[in-house]
Formats: sequence, C-alpha cells, structure tokens
Amino acid sequence: MIEAENPYASQDQLDEKQQQTKHWRSVSFGLFTVAGIIVVILVLILPAMRNPRPRRRPECMNNLKNIAVALHNYATKNYGDLPPAYTVDSAGKPLHSWRTLILPYIDRRDLYEKVDLSKPWNDAANAEVFKAYIKVYHCPSGETPENYTTYLAIVAPNGCFRPTEPRNLAEITDDHGETLMVVDMGSEHAVPWMSPHDADQQSVLDLGSRTKMAHPNGTNVAFVDGSVGFLDANGSDEERRALISIAENDN
Repeated sequence: MIEAENPYASQDQLDEKQQQTKHWRSVSFGLFTVAGIIVVILVLILPAMRNPRPRRRPECMNNLKNIAVALHNYATKNYGDLPPAYTVDSAGKPLHSWRTLILPYIDRRDLYEKVDLSKPWNDAANAEVFKAYIKVYHCPSGETPENYTTYLAIVAPNGCFRPTEPRNLAEITDDHGETLMVVDMGSEHAVPWMSPHDADQQSVLDLGSRTKMAHPNGTNVAFVDGSVGFLDANGSDEERRALISIAENDN
C-alpha cells in the first residue's frame, strides 16, 4: 500500500521524512554494494576451493628444482658422479637412499650428521631421522604422511640411476634436457623418504593408465640438466622410454 502524503504536515515533518528516505536509500545502496563485493569474492575463490591442487603445482616444481640442484652439487663434489640409488652393506642388503646422501646439499646437514650410514635406514639407530619432515621431499598435493615422499628416481639399466653404483654425468649421452632424473610418482607410490625404494621403467610407463598421476593431466619431473617440466598423462610408451633412456639417438 502506498502511503499518501499528509497535506497538513508541517515543514519540519516533511524534512524529517525526507531525511529518513535518504537514510534508507543510503543503507540500501550500501547493502547492495556489500552484496556485490561478496559475489565477486566468491567468484574468485570458489574455483580454487573446488580444486586447490593446481595452485600447488609450482611448489612441487620448486621442490624438484631444489632436488635437481642438490644432485648436481653432489656430483660436483664427487667427480661428476650422481649418487647410487641406494647404498648396501657387505652382504648386499640395501641401507640408505640417495635422498639421504644428498641431505647436506638441501641444507639439512644437521640431519645427515645424525644418520648411522652403517645401519639400515629403518634401524632403531636412525629412528629420529626417519620421522623428520623435509619440506623439499614432500609434494604439497600428495596425500601422504609428512615423512613420506613421492619424488622417486628412475632406476633402470638405461636410466639415470644405477641400483648400487654411481652414474657419471658424462655417461648420459642423450640430451640432458630431455632425460628424466626424478619423477613425482604420486601418492600411490609414496615411500618413506629414507627408504631405498624408487621407480623403475614400467612404473613410469603405467602412470596415467594403471596408476593415478600426481597432478591433473600429468605430473612434474626433473631432468638431468637441472630443469623441471611436466610429463603429460597422454604421452605414449615410446615417448616415455625415450625420456627415460640416457643413450643418444634413442628415438
């Protein structure tokens, strides 16, 4: 119902009514403005809330970059040799992963000095280090315990890492920028970071077909030259074999 104007109202009453009208118009405008701002904020943040992992991909790539640099620094100190995939005792029993060996090169010498390299990684003597969280080894998109890693080396006869012996960088005759060194294998392949377990050729070939990729549409990787990149989920087995192989003219 429309309120009729009172013809007998005084000027003061009319002025008061006008002030009230202006006040409520101002309040209404303010509410509409606030509502508009809220809508804009929701439009901006909802996609990130629905799928936060792509935003974490750069963090994962930065981790892999740091690992690649650490491996190169290790090689510089060891006559061009990359570390073995794992060390062994006199009986050939696996002891420690390459991830343990490069601790001094990721600014974790404090942990490295606590490791008893003569005893297995899961021995009670290494329990304190085993529990440690190392940010560089932990993909922020992975659904794993903090002391687990999804960053695995490729251990294969024609791959970057040998099981128990170092690989000299000079032996890698293929383009170093197109030869895989470390792959984010995803949560299904996660292992304790101290564990002497990594990836073989078949597990890399199975990514995207038999096992889930670490990131949407693919996964992050580090190459021998120290660069990082993205391994597409739709890549063929032939393409991946060529990326794994250290031999020149492997296509």
